[in-house]
Amino acid sequence: MTPTAPPDHEPSDESAGEGPIIDVLVVDDDPVVRFGLKMMLSGARDLRVVAEASDGAEAVGLARRHRPDVVLMDIRMPGTDGLTATEVLRGRPPAPQVLVLTTFDADDHVLRALRAGAAGFLLKDTPPDELVIAIRHAAWGRPVLSPEVTRRLIARVAESGQDTRQAAARRRLDVLADRERTVAAEIGAGRTNAEIAARHHLGLTTVKTHVSAILTKLDLNNRVQVALLVYEAGLASPE
Repeated sequence: MTPTAPPDHEPSDESAGEGPIIDVLVVDDDPVVRFGLKMMLSGARDLRVVAEASDGAEAVGLARRHRPDVVLMDIRMPGTDGLTATEVLRGRPPAPQVLVLTTFDADDHVLRALRAGAAGFLLKDTPPDELVIAIRHAAWGRPVLSPEVTRRLIARVAESGQDTRQAAARRRLDVLADRERTVAAEIGAGRTNAEIAARHHLGLTTVKTHVSAILTKLDLNNRVQVALLVYEAGLASPE
């Protein structure tokens, strides 16, 4: 089972290593890249690479066998690519968190992966310490998207068929109660539960209840998907 923070606790990087071991599956068609990723993760006492795969099909099979908490997934691979594999993995319980690895950012491939349920994405030249932190955040159910990346994603979504997408997104959000819509907009702005609670004078448990209701009503499985839907509806403000 994916490690989680206690119900009323916002996990921090300082708490790393105090919880269960996070099992990681590394997926990349380049063996040198896989070796480098394994070396970068080997120094973190709470991370364990349980397997490595060279394409998406192999990744799906290994994920079924090892049940990793987090999958580091390359996008462009021969055979079954990382996008297809992400969609398969996120569509089957127990679904691991997926972090997409790429040499480029905020393009249509990344957006497709995020819509499929990926927890976020990382550039392949991400420093080791940031990679480790990102994996922990993904395992804890926290999206791995910086404010800068959030702004680029908003701009990218706005470029692609926004009129049609906006109308469809707003219809989906109509099922939310007013307070849930407010919380969804805050998720779109990249704010944590604690930040949302402080901004709206709510208890942390209340915010978490709203987030759970949002995911259930919208039939989504993580905060990144909520954020993308909010962007498409034109309701997000990164400020």
